Amino acid sequence: MISKHLLLTYLYLLVYITLSSGVILYNKWVLSPKYFNFPLPITLTMIHMGFSAFVAFVLIRVLKVVSPVKMTFEIYATCVIPISAFFAASLWFGNTAYLFISVAFIQMLKALMPVATFLMAVLCGTDKLRCDLFLNMLLVSFGVVISSYGEIHFNVVGTVYQVTGIFAEALRLVLTQVLLQKKGLTLNPITSLYYIAPCSFVFLFVPWYLLEMPGIEVSQIRFNFWIFFSNALCALALNFSIFLVIGRTGAVTIRVAGVLKDWILIALSTVIFPESAITKLNIIGYAIALCGVVMYNYLKANDVRSSQTPGDSERTAKDLRSSNMYGVDDNSSNSGMGGKNGRSGSHLEVVIDEEVPLIPASKGLLSRSKPS
Repeated sequence: MISKHLLLTYLYLLVYITLSSGVILYNKWVLSPKYFNFPLPITLTMIHMGFSAFVAFVLIRVLKVVSPVKMTFEIYATCVIPISAFFAASLWFGNTAYLFISVAFIQMLKALMPVATFLMAVLCGTDKLRCDLFLNMLLVSFGVVISSYGEIHFNVVGTVYQVTGIFAEALRLVLTQVLLQKKGLTLNPITSLYYIAPCSFVFLFVPWYLLEMPGIEVSQIRFNFWIFFSNALCALALNFSIFLVIGRTGAVTIRVAGVLKDWILIALSTVIFPESAITKLNIIGYAIALCGVVMYNYLKANDVRSSQTPGDSERTAKDLRSSNMYGVDDNSSNSGMGGKNGRSGSHLEVVIDEEVPLIPASKGLLSRSKPS
């Protein structure tokens, strides 16, 4: 018989895949002029950030579920603000892409995430330019180019938005590792939202004021409280579900689940949004890119294993089994920031996922934030 632990793990993975796919499809439906017709991606992202900041404030200051960390002005100015800026940019560009290109094509372009992260890590000095990884990145890029060539409704503007968002996210991941691990700061998913979501909201206000606010006509806006509340709630739930999955299985498992999710999402999007037709060239190109992604993950996992001592491996496994959503911080793709237990700046694990990652996955070592 399947053990209770294994069943619970599968349940968490199912919840993650469902929420991850659901948030992307929900955002597309809300933003698309053909469906709910709310073509204001910055506004929608600000709603998400405002809701997340409010929930985090209630959990920390009112319900006192977790304690805040010691946050100095120096750390906030040198770490939180720049990370929040790139986080806001990645969300802004990524959500705007929904207005121009299909969900299926967006998922194919997201295969470039390891390429972008590797390039940013090399430029920032946290990784070395290696021949095997470079050739691997060329394979991923080649696959994405083929997939783009086969896209029926190729749109330059939407593609530029999505690729720019990917590179903004990659730079944020690298900066998170460089800045926060140097400061020895550890935040869990709740405290990270508490500090980063309000700051990201402020950064998003600037492009909103310049680009969306002048063209907003209140009489023409469809505002449905339950639509936006449920949409923001799903995005928040996705943040926590990734920590639950990583805490129970590890970052490698969630990357594998992410690949499965991408194929499911591509198939679902063609059913829910009939205009999201895919071609054989799309599939061939994406399959080539995924081969490169899988090889990249394998090479980086080998790097991590070779740099770990037996004691590190035992502690990692023990921590992964015992962690929960309030204790995980160092290895999510969604809502926290790197902590002091990350050993090496060169091992940056990337979960190829959608909108809201706040920290990179480190080597799988989980730590608990110290109360102030």
